[in-house]
Amino acid sequence: MRVVIAFLLATASFLSPLEGYARSADIEATIKSVSIEGMSLTLDDGQTYDLPPEFDFEGLTAGTKVVVFYTEVDGKRVVDDLEVVQ
Repeated sequence: MRVVIAFLLATASFLSPLEGYARSADIEATIKSVSIEGMSLTLDDGQTYDLPPEFDFEGLTAGTKVVVFYTEVDGKRVVDDLEVVQ
């Protein structure tokens, strides 16, 4: 039993630094600006969110309320999904 617990603790301590590489989160905010050329959105929280190359900008304008699901990688927020709030 002690061996199993020691193994689990060693595995947990080994994997814990991986948390700093990518962090998933979501935010509900209003779009402040859209940059199609820069493939990014700026929200009213002051943060800029990078968008994937296949992203569809249809219907997204300043003032649109959205929920953004993003992953933080190397200090940049990369959009995984986006939903318009009605």
